[in-house]
Amino acid sequence: MNTPVRVLLLGAKGRMGQAIAAAAEKAGVEITAGLDLGDDVTKHIGACDVVIDFSNPDAVESLCRACRDAAKPAVIGTTGYSEKARASIEELAKSIPVVFSPNFSVGVNTLFWLTRKAAQMLGEDFDLEIMEMHHRLKKDAPSGTAKKLAEILCEVRKLDYAKDVRHGREGVIGERPGKEIGVHSIRGGDVVGDHTVTFAGAGERLELTHKASSRETFALGALRAARWVVGKRAGLYSMEDLLGL
Repeated sequence: MNTPVRVLLLGAKGRMGQAIAAAAEKAGVEITAGLDLGDDVTKHIGACDVVIDFSNPDAVESLCRACRDAAKPAVIGTTGYSEKARASIEELAKSIPVVFSPNFSVGVNTLFWLTRKAAQMLGEDFDLEIMEMHHRLKKDAPSGTAKKLAEILCEVRKLDYAKDVRHGREGVIGERPGKEIGVHSIRGGDVVGDHTVTFAGAGERLELTHKASSRETFALGALRAARWVVGKRAGLYSMEDLLGL
């Protein structure tokens, strides 16, 4: 029987943390400790093979420092990071393997792939819009998944995220610029996560949609990433790397 991968779980009391803990045994993973903000990571990191982080963007510096000092790989699913925080994660990945993804669902990562391919095939004659909906308790907007989708579209169209992505619309705003990518966030109820990418052309419209009904999907994906990253070379990986997309 294979020895379970030992995981130090950060953000254990959150929705995703609880889902990961519940799915660990099914995934062949042992949770060595479940920590939250204020807990000392350094006291527990030595007993694990890999760290899974679904905590808080403000904890990124302590996370990176602890993983670097202990030479432990990391799976990071926390969203809402600033550019400075993302730079810290990229720097960490120069010395240890890191899986950094806004979404660990196999279906969503297939959506990322399909979005890239559709944007390449349809060309610049189609207007691009993204809509995401999540539960009323979600703190950041847009979702990390929606932001990743917009980044993919910007990459294909050679656009600047800061200049060409528009978050919502209000008032007399004039005609829609051809280069614009619209991103719209809806919050309500207990929605786990819905994402739709719309390619709107003259006389036709293509929509790619993913709807999640259970957090177990994301939890099993994160645990799969934890098993996969152990023993990998230093580098910044995504779920698309894990899935061979």
